[in-house]
Amino acid sequence: MFNRLLGKFSKDLGIDLGTANTLVYVKDKGIVINEPSVVSINTKTDQIVAIGEDAKKMLGKTPGHICTIKPLTAGIISDFEVTEKMLKYFIEKVHQENFTIIPRPRIIIGIPLDITEVEKKAVEDAALSAGARQVYLVEAPMAAAIGIRLPIEEAIGNMVIDIGGGKTEIAVISLSGVVNWKSINIAGDEMNKNIITYARDNFNLLVGERVAENIKIKIGSAIELDEALETEMRGRDLITGLPSSITINDEQIREALSKSVKAIIDNIKMTLEMTPPELVADIYERGIILTGGGALLKGLDKAISKTTEIPVHIADDALTCVVRGIGRLLDNDKLLAEVAVPSTQEETNAR
Repeated sequence: MFNRLLGKFSKDLGIDLGTANTLVYVKDKGIVINEPSVVSINTKTDQIVAIGEDAKKMLGKTPGHICTIKPLTAGIISDFEVTEKMLKYFIEKVHQENFTIIPRPRIIIGIPLDITEVEKKAVEDAALSAGARQVYLVEAPMAAAIGIRLPIEEAIGNMVIDIGGGKTEIAVISLSGVVNWKSINIAGDEMNKNIITYARDNFNLLVGERVAENIKIKIGSAIELDEALETEMRGRDLITGLPSSITINDEQIREALSKSVKAIIDNIKMTLEMTPPELVADIYERGIILTGGGALLKGLDKAISKTTEIPVHIADDALTCVVRGIGRLLDNDKLLAEVAVPSTQEETNAR
């Protein structure tokens, strides 16, 4: 009863708890937070030093007593306590303009398709411990489909590929349910690692994760570009141990990323092979939709289209599709009831 009373003064939230970024949608306001899923902690005092963008700037630059943590790995909570603190920080940040002393919002969170019951419970427990009065879980590709306003409730095949930081999720959706899917741990973070490995193996140059990510965004591509691109790559020379810099082009980065791009395309083909023919016919007619930050890799849509012979479209504002879909569910209880994953709390009570 006390929670319900506090709930009247709290704002309902939609959260896309991503490996790379956490986005928060507030009912009637839209997206109010878009921050990296990174937390810096002082190990001497066990106090949080920074969360989000400020913490990301510290990656690879901290002294021994400050630990910078990414509490989510491949869309799954790998550090429960840090995730809880991060969620609490975001919830309080949203409510700081209100007079609510203890915010008790209703929260909808996007989760991966291949999440286990234990991992699902960890997400719910982290949100409840952070201050939520009620938690609903929705599969991320389903939320993305709702965010780009696909007719998911109709008997029509929709194919959504959500390429995030830690996971690539391929889903065929029809009648408010996921008919067929594949989830692989090859996405943006793996592509960054490909670039780091390529630089080490070919140039004896050790580069950081942020440098690799910036290079991927600047000149990374899945197919040959019309105009050649170049950029500077800075790091530490593994032979001399001194700072070093080289000029790298799009062809070299394309070679570095080729393994990951091929793995994503191969899994898309496998998903199509396992999809009922009626739905494949719809997908062939309507095309495949790419969402998530990885969808912005230059030429990836063309590479997928060339292999599958199906039109491929990149969603508008691909980075925010999941959280926008969750935001729409905050206003549509009927659709939420259809697409929400059964809660582990309900299953525990049923036993």
